[in-house]
Amino acid sequence: MDLDRLINDRIRDIADYPKPGVMFKDITPLLADHVAFAGVVDAIVNHHGRGTIDKIVGIEARGFILAAPVAYHFGAGFVPVRKKGKLPARTYEETYDLEYGTETIQMHVDAFSPGDRVLIVDDVLATGGTAKAAAELVRRGGGEVVGLSVLIELSFLHGRDRLGDLDVHSLVTV
Repeated sequence: MDLDRLINDRIRDIADYPKPGVMFKDITPLLADHVAFAGVVDAIVNHHGRGTIDKIVGIEARGFILAAPVAYHFGAGFVPVRKKGKLPARTYEETYDLEYGTETIQMHVDAFSPGDRVLIVDDVLATGGTAKAAAELVRRGGGEVVGLSVLIELSFLHGRDRLGDLDVHSLVTV
């Protein structure tokens, strides 16, 4: 099986969504194909190696879809990172810049035990702001960030450059 081709054939471009000038990468056809979806999950797990991760962080919202089955296959816990105001207990928060404004994400303060090895999983790496903020939350919570795995990296936005020495693993780079 040619996983790269399978993945690329199941990601469709939607022009001018959610606003004019944006080329949205729609992963719903990939998610609907059980072979492609399983291939993505397996590729992330195989890249990092079973038994090496204690917790998987999924970033709201499409990151949850990928992160939960990855956590299951690692035998690891799943930790959601959500937009401000969506988590019920005490949280850490991190604010970061967007192209037009700012966003704040949060994580529960009790999400990690000291030294937990944490993999962050998301659907897209764009400018790197969300991933960098998530990594800061993990570190503040006592976890050790071992890497970031994404389905799609938009390399023309140079998000990887904002992440320092973080191990970034992307399955598709455009």
